[in-house]
Amino acid sequence: MHSNPNLSSSKNLSVATAPRKGWNINWINFGVDIVILLAFFVAYNAHLTGSSVHEWFSLAFGLMLLVHLLLHWRWVVSVTVKLLSKLPAMTRVGYVLNVLLLIDFGAILYSGLKMSREVVPALGGSISEGRTWHSLHEMTSTIAILLVIVHIALHWKWIVDMVRRRTMADIRSSAVSN
Repeated sequence: MHSNPNLSSSKNLSVATAPRKGWNINWINFGVDIVILLAFFVAYNAHLTGSSVHEWFSLAFGLMLLVHLLLHWRWVVSVTVKLLSKLPAMTRVGYVLNVLLLIDFGAILYSGLKMSREVVPALGGSISEGRTWHSLHEMTSTIAILLVIVHIALHWKWIVDMVRRRTMADIRSSAVSN
């Protein structure tokens, strides 16, 4: 859900129009995205971390997804309003992909909370027993991996540009301080 130059306004900076110095919305987005990706990988690998870490990182992951959605709220509203009119094909693809990710991660988080043995009891709730929630959780987690890969591929140019900008800024900063 990164800014699309075709939908940008002066209030909603795209990578192409963002200032080159300091922390701007693109750097905040990039940082949130990195945290989300790391939390997703930690949560996805429950067999390596144990159920407690898995559940708490999943909760943090869900909260970071909410932050991500709020950071991109203008994009969501703008594209939703223009969905029935003329939009670039890649914007439509991105929108559909983001809706699928939202539904999938919602199902992952909901099914995870329904089976939670750490988070929900710690917050005073009760859990559901049964294989249905576990099956749904596994299936939607597998689907999420595929959707995340497509999401990263769709935004690969933006990711590379952000890393390149940071690298170039570090090189310039290092040259100035020497």
